[in-house]
Amino acid sequence: MPVHDEAKADKGAAAAAGDVQRKAPSFGAFVRKPAVRAQARDDAPEAVGAAEGLRPETPASWPADAVEVGAVLDAYGLKGGLKIAPHAQGGKALIAAKRWWLLKGREHPERHSAVRVSAKVHGDSVVGQLGGVADRDAALRLRGARIYVSRADFPATEADEYYWVDLMGLDVANEAGVELGKVADLIDNGAQSVLRVEYPSTSKDGKPATGERLIPFVGVFIKTVDLAAKRIVVDWEADY
Repeated sequence: MPVHDEAKADKGAAAAAGDVQRKAPSFGAFVRKPAVRAQARDDAPEAVGAAEGLRPETPASWPADAVEVGAVLDAYGLKGGLKIAPHAQGGKALIAAKRWWLLKGREHPERHSAVRVSAKVHGDSVVGQLGGVADRDAALRLRGARIYVSRADFPATEADEYYWVDLMGLDVANEAGVELGKVADLIDNGAQSVLRVEYPSTSKDGKPATGERLIPFVGVFIKTVDLAAKRIVVDWEADY
């Protein structure tokens, strides 16, 4: 089950404006078939979006299904372009979403949203343009902002293709019906994706503890993924 271009990778550092680190990505897709690169897209500018500009947002107006998908690294060019570090190769969600939601700062973050006028893959980055961000100075003011999009705006997946965010918290059991725990994280080891499954355990001194199982997310081990039932069935023994 190779990793799709939209898969989130290992926790790694990608500095953005000094204080934003590219963390373990908040989402990704994992597939059982060869990956297909996202097609770069550069939509024509939308006059309405360009005129609207950055719109102030509050926690109440923030989408309940917002998923962090990237961070603004720097300005790109002189006309308000943004250079973005996507949290997934290919940046499919960034390219597909019509509106980006931006969060800048930690303790008292500033919240804005804007229409995505254009976006395309540029090397390992995504270059994008937001409505109302028309010059380099305006783009530089967004450096370090984290970018979110609504989960509803993610591109549709194909058969045997899953977004990381949809796998979080799913119950994991083996084919004999033995409960193995819940998906707590997903790791990319460079060759394949690996489910990190947590389960209640007991420490050597008899105190409650959390155990961990690492199960490769490949077809030989992953038998079924039922998002509606929130359950993954695997070919994996409890004592592995």
